[in-house]
Amino acid sequence: MSPIDTAPIDDAAARSELIARALAKATEAHAGQIRSGSGGLPYIEHPRMVAATLASRDYDESTLAAALLHDVVEDSDTTVEDLRAEFGDAIADLVATLSDDQSIESYRDRKDEHRGRVADVDGDALAIYAADKLTNMTTLHSAIAAEGMRVAAEYDVPIGLKLEVWEADAAMLRHEKPDLPLLEPLDAAISRLGADLTAADPHPCT
Repeated sequence: MSPIDTAPIDDAAARSELIARALAKATEAHAGQIRSGSGGLPYIEHPRMVAATLASRDYDESTLAAALLHDVVEDSDTTVEDLRAEFGDAIADLVATLSDDQSIESYRDRKDEHRGRVADVDGDALAIYAADKLTNMTTLHSAIAAEGMRVAAEYDVPIGLKLEVWEADAAMLRHEKPDLPLLEPLDAAISRLGADLTAADPHPCT
């Protein structure tokens, strides 16, 4: 079961042909994939939760469509040009901005580059980026609560490093868009994960 209610995006898809097409495209692109750090959730639940987070805050249909599609270039054989042909320039450009540069090998360097690129674009990219990070942390916290810290094995980098990156993401978002509605939930999610890590290792090496 998804740790974030996805009914808002399902309702939006029922009302919007664009959102319904984006959901179908994302479902096809992520077919058979499992989301890391989720305790075994199908990958499609991740973009559905990201989009639902925004749908519950009344973002427009183009933003919701881009949220559903935000990982398809990064994690499938779909290209930005495929999206441009099917969904138009605005959505394709948003997804391009929200995609990691996989040519950067270092996890921290890759995330730093991505964060800077999103900050430069501003607009709806910031909202989707924030919802993505919030969903990642909420999903991981839920998986840790259910299965313990063994979910860490699903990642190729330590959870502590991911938390440092998420803290930097939240700081960027706070600087770039201090009125973003997701800032308070992001801070709460960071605190929960910090508590999870402290509980797992109350005396970390320094």
